[in-house]
Amino acid sequence: MKSIQARLSLGLIAALVVIGLALAQLTLWLFEAGLQRYLETGLRKESENLLVALVKGPNGIQLDERRVSAAYQRPFSGYYFRIDFEQTAPSRAVPEPVTWRSRSLWDLDMPKPDSTGLESGYKLGPEGQELLAFRADYRRLGKDISISVAQDYSPVRDGFRRMQQIGLGLGVVALLLILVLQRITVTRSLRPLERARQQIAQLQQGQRSQLDARVPSELEPLVAQINHLLAHTEDSLRRSRNALGNLGHALKTPLAVLLSLASSERLEGLPEVRAQLREQLEQIQQRLTRELNRARLAGDALPGAQFDCDAELPGLLATLAMIHGEGLLLEHDVPPSLLLPWDREDLLELLGNLLDNACKWADSEVRLGIAPTVEGFHLWVDDDGPGIPETARQQVLERGSRLDEQVDGHGLGLGIVRDIVDAWGGRLALQESPLGGLRVSLSLPRRALIDAAESS
Repeated sequence: MKSIQARLSLGLIAALVVIGLALAQLTLWLFEAGLQRYLETGLRKESENLLVALVKGPNGIQLDERRVSAAYQRPFSGYYFRIDFEQTAPSRAVPEPVTWRSRSLWDLDMPKPDSTGLESGYKLGPEGQELLAFRADYRRLGKDISISVAQDYSPVRDGFRRMQQIGLGLGVVALLLILVLQRITVTRSLRPLERARQQIAQLQQGQRSQLDARVPSELEPLVAQINHLLAHTEDSLRRSRNALGNLGHALKTPLAVLLSLASSERLEGLPEVRAQLREQLEQIQQRLTRELNRARLAGDALPGAQFDCDAELPGLLATLAMIHGEGLLLEHDVPPSLLLPWDREDLLELLGNLLDNACKWADSEVRLGIAPTVEGFHLWVDDDGPGIPETARQQVLERGSRLDEQVDGHGLGLGIVRDIVDAWGGRLALQESPLGGLRVSLSLPRRALIDAAESS
């Protein structure tokens, strides 16, 4: 699971469910225990009232009905008692057990609890009343008396269960409310991370050069390191390009002097030497140009580099139309507002060489196309010229430095294009164009950092 918010939500749900269930069970147990103690107190008072109602009559102990609650007179009222003691009959010398039962028991018998105190679980009556019984042993009027009082616990139990259901419903509502509040809180807390992600995406699109330093303290070290890395990368690239430019300018003059000497009259007597010298110097010059381009491309690490097709392509096509004449039709098929994640100068050089090459060979039409793909971008340039035979296309691509010696149109320009494409990890292919000439097709992958920003 990759989402921090999902992890926090699941962790909170698990904690709330475990703690909530534990607290609910503990609360219900304490509530029920307290309720039973309250009922036990009431039953104890009832047994004491019954004890007081036992008086001495003409025939021994008798129960004063006036002191007994009317609830004990109604059948199955939910209030019952049982009094056990020993009494000696006039015709017998040995005492015999005597049991008095409340009229509310009707013709049923309530078992005597085995021990004093509170007991539960008795079933009584046609409706299966669940009794909570209390037994207390006393000595009154010279006799040992056991009084058992019982109360129907079913209404209390049903009310307790309703309370459990209501509590469960309120707990679920509270849990949902807490989760909503937690999600709002986590979303607000993670908003700086979302802003940082958006700023990184803007950084890759060239809309900013640094991340906003006003972030929570937890993110300050990360943002500071990223901004420092960006500044260091930009400074290193600038110094590298300046050094390469200085090197190029420094070598141009000596190479020009050597080429001039190779063409001087002093070597007219050595035509073979002059030809070889001129050929080698030209190859050095071409190789130096290409290697400087490779080094510059390898140093292109600015994350904010981009090429705005809407802004750059019209000017490029207009310039080529002026160079190659008004009779040549230059068209482009590019989605609106398309931004390519590469350096502007590099793409101008790549597209300029491709289009210039196509214009030199085209009869009347050149067409540029750019389309985004799943892996990156597809670029192609079509012309309606003579094209290149299929058997010779691979040979043209594989000729290396000898490629520069081809006729204008498939010479140094295509070599520079191949170097740029190789530096970007792309693929170059020569195909037959729908216009009848040559199609130069490029497949360029997206940069990994941009993919990561977009996929998030």
